[in-house]
Amino acid sequence: MNDAAAMQNARMVPAYVNRGLSLVGGEGVYLQDPMGMRYLDLMSSYGTANFGYRHPILTECFEQQLRRLVCLHGSFANDTRAEAAQELLARCAGGLARVSFTNSGSEANEAALKFAALATGKKKFVACRGGYHGKTLGALSATEGTRHRGSFEPLIWDFRFPAYNDAAALSEAVDNATAALILEPIQGESGIHPAAPGFLRRAAEICRASGALLILDEVQTGTGRTGHFLASHAEGITADIVTLGKGLAGGIPIGVTMVSARVAESIPRGAHTSTFGGNPLAAAGILAVLKLLDQPCLNHILEVGEYCTGALRCLDSRFVGEIRGRGLMIGFEVAHSRDLVLKALQKEHVLAIPAGENVVRLLPPYIIEKAHLDIFLEKLRRILASPLFTGAQPCAAS
Repeated sequence: MNDAAAMQNARMVPAYVNRGLSLVGGEGVYLQDPMGMRYLDLMSSYGTANFGYRHPILTECFEQQLRRLVCLHGSFANDTRAEAAQELLARCAGGLARVSFTNSGSEANEAALKFAALATGKKKFVACRGGYHGKTLGALSATEGTRHRGSFEPLIWDFRFPAYNDAAALSEAVDNATAALILEPIQGESGIHPAAPGFLRRAAEICRASGALLILDEVQTGTGRTGHFLASHAEGITADIVTLGKGLAGGIPIGVTMVSARVAESIPRGAHTSTFGGNPLAAAGILAVLKLLDQPCLNHILEVGEYCTGALRCLDSRFVGEIRGRGLMIGFEVAHSRDLVLKALQKEHVLAIPAGENVVRLLPPYIIEKAHLDIFLEKLRRILASPLFTGAQPCAAS
């Protein structure tokens, strides 16, 4: 263990799994350790480094803004912040009219729940089993399962958790007392589970019929990850509130809660603020990301994503089961221990991340090319053919 790793392990709260690797630099789709060894990044720091590392446009944008103004409280107007809000609303469309800036996806969802309570006067909510919306106490209330919330219950508001993709169960859970339904278009943390065709549209209809608001959590699925700026754009779904985060500001901490005009009218001054929210450096990052995320980029995300999932489907079905996802948000089930697969990939200088119980998750940078994916696929084939994995139980039929 190197000095940095030892110091970090000794000084920081042990909140994370220790991957046993120190990384000190990066360029393009590669990260670098202190010895100069490169690792193919298929995780984008959990979907944050969407354009890889040291991207020239992002680097120039941040350097220029650093020389102008880094932080400014929201009680003062700022040109970069105002332009970022305007461009973001234009890109999202769907009747969204106002923006609240925070610093993370959890904070964005926290604000969304508060705004829904203010707009409806209700404090009953519905989320879905398998959903993940963050770990701050309000967002944790919307995150189902004992793994994250067991030590902190009872939590804040009343939540119901019908099964994901079960429209009948959703209709039963959402009623006239419901403030809002919060949904991910693709559930990420529980194993990359996309909404079934028509489910999001039916969810919107259920909300309209009951008077509940629809909150779409696009923290992981948004900002182009699925080949559309919002994953919900693929089905033409509109929502009362949409949340974003992760890579929206090019790697600078960001959270965004966008609301309709009707919801905005119900939010009193001071109801939810953040000292760093919408700081000019993050706002500059948003503008740079929106510039980079043009239609050719979105087309590339779809093309290389389809290439990757197609190649994964050609692997031995005894060891690789169902492949799920859209664009460059991909998960594949493995027969052997998922963590062993991740460790074996890391030894081969490829970095991926977990999801659910037995799913390897890929969230590569948008600048990845088919040649990079070929490197990963060849190493994965070699790993799965090794004696460690050939003794695994076959994957269950999908």
